[in-house]
Amino acid sequence: MKRRSTLAAVLVPALAVALGGCTSDASAGRVELTFLSVAFQDATVEATDDIIQSWNEAHPDIQVTVLQSNYDDVHDQLVTQFQSNTPADLIYNEASDLAGFAHQGYLADLSPLLSEELREDIPEKYWDIVTIDDRVIAAPTLVQSYVVFANTKLLSEAGVAMPSETSLSWSSLRELASSLTTESRYGVGWGLRQPASAMMNTALNYGGTFFDVDSDGSATIEVDDAELAVPDQVHGMLFEDGSMDPTSVTQSTAEVVPGFFAGDYAMFIGASYLAQQLTEGAPEGFSFSVLPPLAGDRGAAQAANPQTLSIAAQSPHQAEAAEFLEYFMAAEHISRLGQSDWLRPVPTSALEHLEQATAEIPVWRPLLETGADLVGAPFTRALDYPQWKLQYATPGLQKYFAGSLSREELAAFWSDGWASISDQ
Repeated sequence: MKRRSTLAAVLVPALAVALGGCTSDASAGRVELTFLSVAFQDATVEATDDIIQSWNEAHPDIQVTVLQSNYDDVHDQLVTQFQSNTPADLIYNEASDLAGFAHQGYLADLSPLLSEELREDIPEKYWDIVTIDDRVIAAPTLVQSYVVFANTKLLSEAGVAMPSETSLSWSSLRELASSLTTESRYGVGWGLRQPASAMMNTALNYGGTFFDVDSDGSATIEVDDAELAVPDQVHGMLFEDGSMDPTSVTQSTAEVVPGFFAGDYAMFIGASYLAQQLTEGAPEGFSFSVLPPLAGDRGAAQAANPQTLSIAAQSPHQAEAAEFLEYFMAAEHISRLGQSDWLRPVPTSALEHLEQATAEIPVWRPLLETGADLVGAPFTRALDYPQWKLQYATPGLQKYFAGSLSREELAAFWSDGWASISDQ
């Protein structure tokens, strides 16, 4: 018994640090902060570590330790940590995952903690996304957009001119994909194993908003032609045109890249961050381009669902965490993270820094142009969106793209699913 008690005395403090939360080293007079990171690409992990290391070297009295997570697990991890009072002091996540935690009071209000310089550096439309109940619950950092990557050699060999318009309509994309389809190659692929985010973000091409959200995060859903327009385009390329690789829609976003390199499809649609994998992993002699932004009858707008940095309300050292947040948000830091992840910086100073740093890399221009049309969307503020996305949006789309669910059945599945969650 005595041995078990001694062991517990050693393990319990260590476990608290491992799970998250902030501690003070009384003997050294040092504050220890934890930073929950969801970075997954090697270059981004390295950039994050370097920023934290440079902070630690310059601030011996406030040390930051990384706790690694990922986008698939971070929501459930945060639920557990908040409920057990062990969250990391600083939480890197994305806006669409924050509403529930904010309404439960788990995220600190950054309004009194942020400098005026940082407030003015970020466009107001992004502050609107991360403001809930008049509380700023995160600092937005980077945003991704969905773009069309094209194998320039295959387009040239097929005698297809590279589109030069300011935007590319979905009907033009379908025509282009059909013209590039042969007996041995599809015109386009799209990694849609987890399709909800892509469909929600691009729905604004047609004015699809899905939700009407009240100030308390409760929402009603509407699934009409605008919300179904992009899924219909995908369905049409799969079953009417025969121009989209059906295997690709069962794969993850990263798994379609080898097929693109192998010439299984001449184009593929994906998040802008995939440009990093294309640049680093392309075989010798392979070249790709980014086509103009996709556009529907409402233009090229896509939903802005920025990556974010928050401070836990349970952290006893919010002031010190805010000091690090300001350091992390410096133009050169967010620019480097943007270059590592091939994402558009939200702060204006960081965007300008990245534009200068990438001026000689042609593919960056259309990536940044696509990101210019990002706007706030209601789903990022809907309280139950993460649950609906997991239980209804994703499986419904998977079945629709597999041909086992009709358009009408998909709309009903989404609407009834939202009603069942809202009634809980």
